[in-house]
Amino acid sequence: MALKGRSFFVFSLILLGSSVVGGIYGPRIQVAAAASPSDELSSDVQSFTRIYSLVEQNFADHVNADKAIYKGAIPGMLMVLDPHSNFFDPKEYQALRDDQRGHYYGVGMLVGPRDGKTMVMAPFPGSPAYRAGIRPGDIIAYINDKPTDNMNSTEIADLLKGPRGTQVKIGVVREGATEPISFVVIRDEVKRPSVPDAFWVKPGIAYLKITSFGETTSHELDENMKRLGENNIKGLVLDLRGNPGGLLNEGVAVADHFLQKGQTIVSHRGRNSVEKPYIARVGNRGHDYPIVVLVNRSSASAAEIVSGALQDHDRAWILGETTFGKGLVQTVYPLSENTGLALTTAHFYTPSGRLIQRDYSHRSFYDYYFHKDDNARNPADVKMTDSGRTVYGGGGITPDEKYEVPVLDAFETKLTRKSAFFNFTRHYFATHDTSLPRGWMPDETTLNEFHDYLLDQHYDFKEAEFTLDHDWMKRQLAIEMYITAFNKDESDRIMAMTDPEVQKAVDAMPRARALLETAKKVLAQRMMKSGSQTAALSGAGH
Repeated sequence: MALKGRSFFVFSLILLGSSVVGGIYGPRIQVAAAASPSDELSSDVQSFTRIYSLVEQNFADHVNADKAIYKGAIPGMLMVLDPHSNFFDPKEYQALRDDQRGHYYGVGMLVGPRDGKTMVMAPFPGSPAYRAGIRPGDIIAYINDKPTDNMNSTEIADLLKGPRGTQVKIGVVREGATEPISFVVIRDEVKRPSVPDAFWVKPGIAYLKITSFGETTSHELDENMKRLGENNIKGLVLDLRGNPGGLLNEGVAVADHFLQKGQTIVSHRGRNSVEKPYIARVGNRGHDYPIVVLVNRSSASAAEIVSGALQDHDRAWILGETTFGKGLVQTVYPLSENTGLALTTAHFYTPSGRLIQRDYSHRSFYDYYFHKDDNARNPADVKMTDSGRTVYGGGGITPDEKYEVPVLDAFETKLTRKSAFFNFTRHYFATHDTSLPRGWMPDETTLNEFHDYLLDQHYDFKEAEFTLDHDWMKRQLAIEMYITAFNKDESDRIMAMTDPEVQKAVDAMPRARALLETAKKVLAQRMMKSGSQTAALSGAGH
């Protein structure tokens, strides 16, 4: 786009953004406008365009409008507001929409950089790439006969996407093969569910993970519960670890599934919006099995809404780390040029009234994102759960029981950083059959092969270290090798089945049940007391 057109786009963006906000919060906006000079906005816009014109005309080098506007002026304006308001250029906005919808069109595989090459990390189960036979560890050498030597992983991923029904020729270099292997793959819809298949971790105890909150999350939850048979569930491990959040209405719908009809799930309020509560409209339909929710410091936004609501109503026992503390409501405004603006418009509050958002006013955004403040809770924001337990706001959701993930020792850290398990798996399946029996775990023969591989690759370690980390290495090998032998979903399943924290959640199920029963008794007593007082007042009236 020409520079004049780009400048006009900035002006249009401001006007369009104002019209969208006005459409939603019209009355409040009109009052604010009436109290300000009518030409204030126009003056501000003129000041900006004058500055941009000076830069455009006098900067030492040619001014790239995309860089100056998309990467400079607009993000810079939003950056001083809060850590989560954001501007999406066309590519980023499309990626956001794909994530929310949970599908896109392409070949369906995760790729990433390895040793200067772009390598297949995992084809998605059932995707065109998976059906074609592309494996983890395959190096992408060319696409449609075009070498990929000078391309980065993002550029390669963009080439693999395309309209449904179109074909793409992919050439890969595979360890053990003397020549590149060519695949002709027909692009199709690639679905990435936000709720992978739930399963039983032990009789009566179900495990269900939610990776994010997209447009179909609550539907996927319902389908998984129907498939398992919700009447058969005696306890549920709900895994929200690493869940960055997503759509508010989907978080509300998930919480609705587990709470009683009429209970508050979350509320939000902001400068130009009155308080809006979200209420469970359907409820759990009598399914009041105990729940243990797993969270960590990467659980954020809608994941905190769900865990906070279940904690405030004593519906679940929360296990893990204090969550991220992202309680700002972003409204995404579609703009011209296929761009979008995510603007913070309100704050989230749990049913008890505690603020989810961590304070970011006296620290850098870097410290905020990487938790340098260690999630200090606000001692002034003290609330009570339904049964009278004390909870705090202002610092995410604090678990009922803390679980500290074991810190990797030096040898484990070295193996992880150097992708030893991924590289060994690639090497292993170059000479072994890729099929493995269900429930397979690495035996001593496999461990010995891994040991010899590390020596051949000049890893520096002591035999005592290898012996000490024996069980940990078996689990890591299984997780990695299952992706090739089965698929990514089966790898995630074996990871959960062998996860010490999931086992800790199973062991905590009696605490969740006791919490649920206590809350029921307290609420019943309150209802009886309220009923007695009402009857007394009625009698006094006569």
